[in-house]
Amino acid sequence: MNWLIHDYREDDLAAVVHLIDSTAELGQESVFSLAECIAALTARQPAVVAVHGSVPVGAALAQVGGDRAWVMRIAIHPAWRGRGLASALLRELERRLVEARVRRIAYVLPQEELLGDGLHNAGYVRRPAVAYFEKTEPGSGGSADVLTELGGRLLPAGLWEAVAGMAAEKTLIERRVVLPLAEPERAARHGVRPPRAITLFGPPGTGKTTFARAVASRLGWPFVELLPSRLADEGSLAAGLREAFARIAELDRVLVFIDEVEEIAPVRTGSSAMHGVTNELLKLIPGFRERDERLLVCATNSVRSLDPAFLRPGRFDYVIPIGTPDRAARAAIWSRYTGQGGEVDVAALVDASELFTPADIEHAARTAAQAAFERDLAADEGGPVADQSDPCPAGASTGDYLAALAQCRRTVTGEMVEEFTVDISSHARV
Repeated sequence: MNWLIHDYREDDLAAVVHLIDSTAELGQESVFSLAECIAALTARQPAVVAVHGSVPVGAALAQVGGDRAWVMRIAIHPAWRGRGLASALLRELERRLVEARVRRIAYVLPQEELLGDGLHNAGYVRRPAVAYFEKTEPGSGGSADVLTELGGRLLPAGLWEAVAGMAAEKTLIERRVVLPLAEPERAARHGVRPPRAITLFGPPGTGKTTFARAVASRLGWPFVELLPSRLADEGSLAAGLREAFARIAELDRVLVFIDEVEEIAPVRTGSSAMHGVTNELLKLIPGFRERDERLLVCATNSVRSLDPAFLRPGRFDYVIPIGTPDRAARAAIWSRYTGQGGEVDVAALVDASELFTPADIEHAARTAAQAAFERDLAADEGGPVADQSDPCPAGASTGDYLAALAQCRRTVTGEMVEEFTVDISSHARV
């Protein structure tokens, strides 16, 4: 993806108008006139713009009336057609509309179809007919109530782009999971069936929850996390699961996340009190898989603890390992926290943080930032300031980060890494 999408701004007007006008004859028609589109833009109706560098290459705009919105136009520069930009713009526009409590989104496209002679005789003037498309969003009404009851919500945009490092895992999840779900028609042309359920496994703190949330954000789907402790509030975890999945079935689209799924789907034994819970979940997954626009994401720190029947093909499409970041991934993560100014020796931090998880690195970065903040306060108050061997004009220094790393306790041990390597060979399915 080589573009960034942002909300329409006033200084985008000329470029967006040019896009709309110049693409009108290139198979990007609209039943709305250019004047109507300009009026919507100047009235600050919802609109988004895609830029490559600083140049606008695409735009999407809508007009809202009550709980319904009309997508007026999606305009793409010819050089950027066929790259998925239209779908990306539409997803971002829909996200804004849902936040505005829009319930139904309509898209009207021209479609040549001769009108009957009777209409002509009645005084009607022939106009191109239209193809009318509409979708229902879980933004208000009954679906919104269900989402609220389940503790779910629409996540902020941009979480996928914010995932730093972990390039191999991110690319795999994007190709296997995100893109088939985001572009089901294209996937169908190649015989690809979008996944309905995946499991992420790996040591604690490696970003499994972050990936689940990022996928929901990228798709623009509501995110519902099922917590075993909450499901068991009524006294029966199996009954709680059954009720939760029944409510989830009322949503048009959703990503359901179950963390530490080994708590509710452990290896079954004859004396296990969880036997019935595992059986219940195994029965619920096939029904969940029957509907489009839904994804179950389970995460576990101990994939070997899961019942073998739980992970078999037919229930879970992919079993994806999420390990500790390698050197390139650690460099990307550190660069996110230290900035791009070059004052901090990122290579030194990468060397010092081997086997650190993204969560460990975040904690170390926060610790270093706090040290720099307190040093700044002490300087203002005239207090003692520790000597800095590599002072940074603003923010934490390399020394601050290295000191923070020395204080942090790694989440992942060498033994965990060895077990994870064995689990990849015996359980991964990508």
